[in-house]
Amino acid sequence: MKIKFKKYESGGNDFVLIDDRENIYDLTSDIIKKICNRNFGVGSDGLIILKKSSIADIKMFYYNSDGQPSTLCGNGTRCLFSFSISIGIIGKIAKIETSEGIYTATISNRNLVSLKMKNIDNVILFDNKAYLNSGSPHHVEMIKDLNKISVNKMASSIRFSSRYSPNGTNVNFFNKISDKKFEIRTYERGVEDETLSCGTGATAVAIAVHAMGLTTESEIIIQTRGGELFISFEASETGYKNIYLEGPTNFVFKGEY
Repeated sequence: MKIKFKKYESGGNDFVLIDDRENIYDLTSDIIKKICNRNFGVGSDGLIILKKSSIADIKMFYYNSDGQPSTLCGNGTRCLFSFSISIGIIGKIAKIETSEGIYTATISNRNLVSLKMKNIDNVILFDNKAYLNSGSPHHVEMIKDLNKISVNKMASSIRFSSRYSPNGTNVNFFNKISDKKFEIRTYERGVEDETLSCGTGATAVAIAVHAMGLTTESEIIIQTRGGELFISFEASETGYKNIYLEGPTNFVFKGEY
């Protein structure tokens, strides 16, 4: 069976998107893994299946490139929003059902796609590092010169460490450019590689640097390898709320697999 798809990206974080509201396709983990393979398939960091939802405007099933279902993907959710607009099933604001609950996406004043994230009440600080869940789990660590490190080697040892056993974690290394701007490099579990951008990773870093006392700003620009993401939030004694992940999404191409 031919599988119709569109490919989108946000900051180089790329996704294959499939409209399966009519339950046409039977996509096994092996098929998803092959589609995501950059040598033998379409090539992407993840695959997203659009389904009908009984509790939201649309429903999202997200899979990493290893073919396994995963937790929230911030960039992928924003790409699904743009994809759904392109096929005419939603307007400029929508509720999206995900494995981590219902998220609201909209078009921002910058004409970018904005996703309201869940509140974050718990940021664990240790040894000048941080751990938090921004929809997906993230280890956050400051590295002065991001250009001189082997991200895959350093991050994989953290991702598979006993501290984060058995499920592992995503890993983010960051450096401070200014109080307003931080640069990051992210290693994603399930992809098992560095990705050019990660929405939940950018969110995690923005919250972590505030919790670590490295900034007092309430909107942070995160410079990823693939472009800029904007994270805004409200901080209080009990945690962080009204968190928004904002950035561009771009249609790349469409085809049949």
